[in-house]
Amino acid sequence: MTDSTDGRFICEPMTPVAGAGDAAMMARGEPGLPQRFTWRGAEYRVVEVLRTWKTTGPCTSGADEQYVRRHWWTIRTEPPMTMTVYCDRQPKDRSRPKARWFVYTIGSGEAVQG
Repeated sequence: MTDSTDGRFICEPMTPVAGAGDAAMMARGEPGLPQRFTWRGAEYRVVEVLRTWKTTGPCTSGADEQYVRRHWWTIRTEPPMTMTVYCDRQPKDRSRPKARWFVYTIGSGEAVQG
């Protein structure tokens, strides 16, 4: 389940800055949380990871296995904001394979540009 109890629902794409992915995470076969990204025309820098988790779903071919579908992070950014972001392991829109990073929620009461 997601951690959206104290945040404003957004669920909009964010764009990682090229080369800003966490290399250590990618070396483990996980998506590298972008340390810098743009959202609604502003650039953000991750200053702290507050929480991480994964959500799973059943195998689409009918096997009994569970697969990781999304990787989640609650982060603190500069400019100051608290966000929950996620990465889709298998983007639904196959025509836009890089559209896999999303801002899910922002802290309640936080100002938003755009």
